[in-house]
Amino acid sequence: MSAEGAASIRLDRWLHHARLFKTRTLAADAIGGGGIRLNGQSCSKPAQAVRGGDTVTLSAHGRVRVLRVLQLGERRGPASEAATLYQEL
Repeated sequence: MSAEGAASIRLDRWLHHARLFKTRTLAADAIGGGGIRLNGQSCSKPAQAVRGGDTVTLSAHGRVRVLRVLQLGERRGPASEAATLYQEL
């Protein structure tokens, strides 16, 4: 599923699909804890919509990462598939 073809996906689902968190619950906890920014704005709701082209900044696992959303993904697949969902900035 391309980012342009789909309207949006929940932020916690996208983080899980991109293999940035092991579970959606861990992703939701990170969002609720203020460790995630979407397009430069602090995010506190796991259901926040993510679209292709958005920028996600996350502080997790002892480092800060800035990612551009390339695709939304349909499932949590292998790491090689997850790597196609974003571009490291």
